[in-house]
Amino acid sequence: MRIAAGLIVASMVSLLASSAAWSQALPAKPAAAAAPAAATAPAPAAAAAQPRQPARAACTNPNALGVSRTVEIDTTGGPGFGFEHFKELDFLKEKEVVLTFDDGPWLNNTPAVLKALAEECTTGIFFTIGKHATYYPEIIKQVYAAGHTVGTHTWSHIPLVNKKLSEEQRKEEIEKGFSAVKWALGGASPAPFFRFPALQHPPEMLTYVGERNIASFSCDIDSFDFKYRGSKPMDLVMKGLEKKGKGILLMHDYQKHTAEILPDLLKRLKEGGYKVVAMRAKTPVQTLPQYDEAVIKELKLPTMSSRPLSSVVTTVSE
Repeated sequence: MRIAAGLIVASMVSLLASSAAWSQALPAKPAAAAAPAAATAPAPAAAAAQPRQPARAACTNPNALGVSRTVEIDTTGGPGFGFEHFKELDFLKEKEVVLTFDDGPWLNNTPAVLKALAEECTTGIFFTIGKHATYYPEIIKQVYAAGHTVGTHTWSHIPLVNKKLSEEQRKEEIEKGFSAVKWALGGASPAPFFRFPALQHPPEMLTYVGERNIASFSCDIDSFDFKYRGSKPMDLVMKGLEKKGKGILLMHDYQKHTAEILPDLLKRLKEGGYKVVAMRAKTPVQTLPQYDEAVIKELKLPTMSSRPLSSVVTTVSE
């Protein structure tokens, strides 16, 4: 779906009943930063050369779920994916799924998700929170090195429909998310794939990401793993697939229990005859220098009050 001013039909008038609960699932959100003096529709910087992302490891499990096909996405104009909000681009075939994970990287949980995916020789898209990437750069580097697609999910997960945010502050949330992940990856730019917090799409921000040639992602089937524990998220996914036959699945590598049930979910997908599709971007995102600099400046400030304990102190033996 090409996004243009005046043609946005995907914006939600109100949250799904669970959206408020989801936005509260993350650590306390910081106050919005002062808006930088930036152009309202900045032109992308010239493409910078960067090393090619490592390929997925060769599969040694003959019975693995695997990857049925890989699709390359031209993000020019900001296409939208996920029938929850974007109806135009129906590229999945019957019994095909895309695995997506939000809110990481996070200590222990993201590595456990990576392990489960590796054991089934399959892949997903990780919509990373910028701040979390700065907490755990070594983990997001593992995601990238394993050949998964890395997108972003804003700088701090503040819902962009928050009326207290100015337009410039909303842009800053989007742009600093990309710049922070680029910093965490050691200068390698993530894919121009973006998911709005709580799946709330302000029309003016959809227009903005479209002008930046960034694809917006919703979902087809939500596991609600931020809300439910045990096997219920897995059951919701499988029931959704029985009804729809295919789809982009929404999960969270931030959630511990998601990592715990993922091996069983992948097994059920395989038993149900479902195939995983990998989504790759034709070109990486071009971050904007002022936001690259803003992230670096913030990283130089004292961080003991904002970093989680787990990113400072880690038990290595007992």
